[in-house]
Amino acid sequence: QVQLVESGGGLVQPGGSLRLSCAASGSIFRINDMGWYRQAPGKQRELVAAITSGGSTNYADSVKGRFTISRDNAKNTVYQQMNSLKPEDTAVYYCNAEVQRWGSLLRTYWGQGTQVTVSS
Repeated sequence: QVQLVESGGGLVQPGGSLRLSCAASGSIFRINDMGWYRQAPGKQRELVAAITSGGSTNYADSVKGRFTISRDNAKNTVYQQMNSLKPEDTAVYYCNAEVQRWGSLLRTYWGQGTQVTVSS
């Protein structure tokens, strides 16, 4: 079994910062891409940022220059530093990872989600 556990969400004022973390645990052989998605009320889940095992990154246009994704492969953990937050960043943020367990095929796992609210 593989679990992704997120932390770091909360309430922040516009212009503020938050740092999300997501740690993968279980019988993990390797992890390929990791990423963060978000879903605002009444909207579809969208990709925010992704990072490969080699460190290549990809960002949604709406967060470029404000968010930074990083990972610690030794800890099976992905981070997202979010700066200059805007009210439109308010959403539930989900961690995502492509994980291969020992003796199994690669598959995608999701975290439980963490709420980020940007409001004055």
